[in-house]
Amino acid sequence: MATLLEGEASGYDLAKGFDASVANFWAATPQQLYRELDRMAADGLLQARLVHQERRPDKRLFSLTEAGRAALREFTANTPRPGVIRDELLVQVQAVDAGDEPAVRRALEERLTRAKDKIARYERLRARLLDGRFEDDYLAEAERVGPYLTLMRGLSFEHENLRWCEQALKVLERRSAS
Repeated sequence: MATLLEGEASGYDLAKGFDASVANFWAATPQQLYRELDRMAADGLLQARLVHQERRPDKRLFSLTEAGRAALREFTANTPRPGVIRDELLVQVQAVDAGDEPAVRRALEERLTRAKDKIARYERLRARLLDGRFEDDYLAEAERVGPYLTLMRGLSFEHENLRWCEQALKVLERRSAS
């Protein structure tokens, strides 16, 4: 629902834009997204209108209803439960001493590469959002700051992933050298 604060969108548009808007803090497959859109429309949180297209299948455009906006206001008024880390790589690293160290190193290197790729993607998005403005100016003037603030959290998270992977790989390298 929060992504629809930007305005009306189709399920396809939302799924396509997911990586650029909320993937830095929320994961969902397109199938999950479509199911949620249908559920929220059935619950009266969204309204859908059918748009007929020539030479393409018809599409549904979703927008927030007043009930949806009220649900978002209620959601933002509540204190969320603290997040938890649930990461298979951490289980592998925890068990590296009893397992396949080269496989764990490869997994760390893959995570490091993904973190670098995400950082680059998030920095491109940041540059688009700022559009040549200084960050302080953007934050003071932008119509919505939530997407920028969550982007900054995603950047921070990936920088920490990068730092930790580099550190873990150095430790494993030193241990195997001795």
